Amino acid sequence: MPNAALSKPMKISPELAAVIGAGPMSRGEVVKQIWVYIKENKLQDEKNKRNINADEKLKKVFGGKSMVNMFEMTKLVSGHLS
Repeated sequence: MPNAALSKPMKISPELAAVIGAGPMSRGEVVKQIWVYIKENKLQDEKNKRNINADEKLKKVFGGKSMVNMFEMTKLVSGHLS
């Protein structure tokens, strides 16, 4: 059985929508779309793949931070879902 919390459609903040498009989207889909964006824009750190180098759009989602790790990213993105 799929995890209900991951598949429930969520509202997306304007800052996050600028990165992945407008919602509603499930939490799982949001994470998937963020990774698409990170890979398309080559924002994954070359030396440490767990780190994400934020561009201007992602900085707004990451609370102004220019680099976050994967685990921190998930927590910061959650703040943009309701």
